[in-house]
Amino acid sequence: MKRADAPRRTVVPSGRSTRRVPTAVGVIAALASLVLTGCAADTDAAHRASPSARADATGTGDKLTYSQDLRISDAEQHLIAACMRKQGFRFQQEKPLSLDESRPVGYVQDDIDWARRHGYGSRITAKEDRTRLRNPNIAYRKSLSRSRQKAFDIAMDGGQDAVVLKSPTPSGGTISKQSGGCAAQAEELLYGDPAAWFRSDVTVRNLRPLYVDKLLHDKEFTSAVSAWSQCMNKAGHPFPDPGAARDSTRDHSAEQTRAAEARTFANETRIAVADATCARSVSLRAIGERREARYVGELAGKYGHALDAHLRMERHALTFAERTVPART
Repeated sequence: MKRADAPRRTVVPSGRSTRRVPTAVGVIAALASLVLTGCAADTDAAHRASPSARADATGTGDKLTYSQDLRISDAEQHLIAACMRKQGFRFQQEKPLSLDESRPVGYVQDDIDWARRHGYGSRITAKEDRTRLRNPNIAYRKSLSRSRQKAFDIAMDGGQDAVVLKSPTPSGGTISKQSGGCAAQAEELLYGDPAAWFRSDVTVRNLRPLYVDKLLHDKEFTSAVSAWSQCMNKAGHPFPDPGAARDSTRDHSAEQTRAAEARTFANETRIAVADATCARSVSLRAIGERREARYVGELAGKYGHALDAHLRMERHALTFAERTVPART
């Protein structure tokens, strides 16, 4: 399950936003709801539909859905696996989560049916953790001789001598990553220019700290959160905001018996369903998205070029992915 601020899951460090629109201003506005919802807005009909239909329903207009985002991720793994095989190494593609399990979760979660199935996603996170610990590619690399491990690393991402890409973040930091081998080849096929993609992606993924604090103190949004809190209190769950409700479900031992875990998950589901129900009843997502769009819209002038480049390259990646791998179900 993808967090709202998480990069898409690939075998190499790489992040992307989960939205696309035709102009820089539109890109910024579309990025807004990532913090609030983690995915594109959907309708009541989409909530009741199957996971694939619901993912497609979120993609009306110019938005890139999480289904499309996953398809790019799967295409990248497919390309890396094929490249590694040509280099004489084994590389296993993994798709540990279903489309429904991969649904992004943000500050506002108002999909009631999803909450009934998954709560806040604790079991999905546990599943991801188990899969990560059992990664067959890590085990395969460990089985190789030292010289073959070095060759594996060079084939994968260029090894220790790979080019290091660096890019400043909007808030003043610097992010770097290696670029080489099969990972760079996959990015070149998907995005055209790995270095340009990295620069624009770093910008897009790190815009949120510039405006999130403003949003969380916005008068209209805080009023909506207060209405949500009153609704939750009436439902028997006295929490001041969605973050507090979610955090309350994490207050338990990391090691639980099966019976204890079942009780914990039942409590998580009750709170998550109430959370989603109240969020929908007070239109928390709609209000949050509208107010957030105002703040991120102020960033268009300074970051428009990077956002336009990001949009152009992710569209190219999606077109390539649609020709390369099937959609996840």
